[in-house]
Amino acid sequence: MNLQHPIYDMLVIGGGINGVGIACDAAGRGLSVLLCEKDDLASHTSSASSKLIHGGLRYLEHKEFRLVREALAEREVLLKKAPHIIRPMRFIMPHEPHLRPAWLIRLGLFFYDHLGKREQLASSNLVEFSDVDSPLNSGITKGFEYSDCAVDDARLVVLNAMQARELGADIYTRTRCVAAYQENGHWQVQLENEHGIHLVQAKVLVNAAGPWVAEFIQQGLQQKSPYGIRLIQGSHIIVPKLYAGDKAFIMQNDDQRIIFAIPYLQEYTLIGTTDREYQGDPEHVEITQEEIDYLLEVSNHHFKIQLTQGDIVATYSGVRPLCDDESDNPSAVTRDYTLALSDEGTGHAPLLSVFGGKLTTYRKLAESAMTTLKAYFPQMTQAWTAEAMLPGAENLHSIEHLIEKIQQQMDDIDAEIASRWAHAYGTRVWRLLDAATSVQELGQYFGHGVYAQEVDYLVAHEWARSSEDILKRRSKLYLQFSDLEIQALGEYLVELHARQQSQEVA
Repeated sequence: MNLQHPIYDMLVIGGGINGVGIACDAAGRGLSVLLCEKDDLASHTSSASSKLIHGGLRYLEHKEFRLVREALAEREVLLKKAPHIIRPMRFIMPHEPHLRPAWLIRLGLFFYDHLGKREQLASSNLVEFSDVDSPLNSGITKGFEYSDCAVDDARLVVLNAMQARELGADIYTRTRCVAAYQENGHWQVQLENEHGIHLVQAKVLVNAAGPWVAEFIQQGLQQKSPYGIRLIQGSHIIVPKLYAGDKAFIMQNDDQRIIFAIPYLQEYTLIGTTDREYQGDPEHVEITQEEIDYLLEVSNHHFKIQLTQGDIVATYSGVRPLCDDESDNPSAVTRDYTLALSDEGTGHAPLLSVFGGKLTTYRKLAESAMTTLKAYFPQMTQAWTAEAMLPGAENLHSIEHLIEKIQQQMDDIDAEIASRWAHAYGTRVWRLLDAATSVQELGQYFGHGVYAQEVDYLVAHEWARSSEDILKRRSKLYLQFSDLEIQALGEYLVELHARQQSQEVA
């Protein structure tokens, strides 16, 4: 562990979207930053989302107008920042009059169209369904259509971490912050990883530990948390493709909650999310039978294709660490974020803790964090992230053009692989491919379009260490790989890691 600064300006705990967003923003303003994550980047809440950049239509019902306005505006900002991993998507809400009257939905969509600045995304409209062509049950004859965006959530985290590193931040994964205390106006922070325990000093400590934010304050700092945390479990099921086309459905239910059905990875439909209070260990959250039954029931109520539990290809669950607003309904707990700042009246060694937040507003949360810390860093430069492209978006004219260029350089490459590379890496694909002009030059083949050269790139540039890092978070190919193929990839990674360690010793 080669620490670059005797005293960092900022040490960020947590490698989810909020942590990497704050680290990236701070590094771009000239601060020295270290971020530590106890597992892999995006290994918990940030990769267990519905994969959406959205304003949050249902939050209007809970009168969260500030949050919705901010999120709606951020859709446009993020589309420009990362068009390779974020794309516009149309959403269809089937209308069921007994749940919400048409005038109420029209009013909500009017606000949705006009609350935030909208340049790239189309406005809402009424749609009617033909029983012959519609995937929906025959009783559903009309609905409403509007725009939001789909995103590769884990890659959004990784790209922010890459940008932070390129701006000078030190990013350490699989490095746990075990304790921190104040001394001589600075934080003394103990970090632990496979190489041992390291003591690091920082002027500011940012606690973006997600589900563990309150626990770290209580156990790692021996302080009282300023806010309570409510862990709200959200679970999804993945099933074979329910319908043709690239539009998503937003389904109302009798309990006033909504469930999405979203086209996923060409072959599947993603159905979720649930909302239930979670009391267990965030490290081991799993879908419950009750959640499975609930999601199947909502889907079957809407779609002609009737699902059973045997149709489920995969599931995943996460917990959203929301600031406790004492709401009785888990669905109504605010998704807005709260930043808690404390320096115990000394004016030195402040602690900034992040409570709540959502994927869509991570960039604005980071800006708010930097505004909150401005008094401690008068030399800090201005906000910059709104106009800055994320890695891979630089000089990206269009995904179609990039796919064509990849196929020109690699004339024997499969079109599906070229498309996956373009969407995952954008223009950084040229660093991955280097001078290779044939798949024969890409090294060992692990199946499903994955070659050793891509694996080496992910290890060298994107902090990947395990087959799960690569297949679940960097590529989403885990649904296609067999156990034997996963084992072969894992063995290669162990050998690669051993070679790297021997080179470091030498």
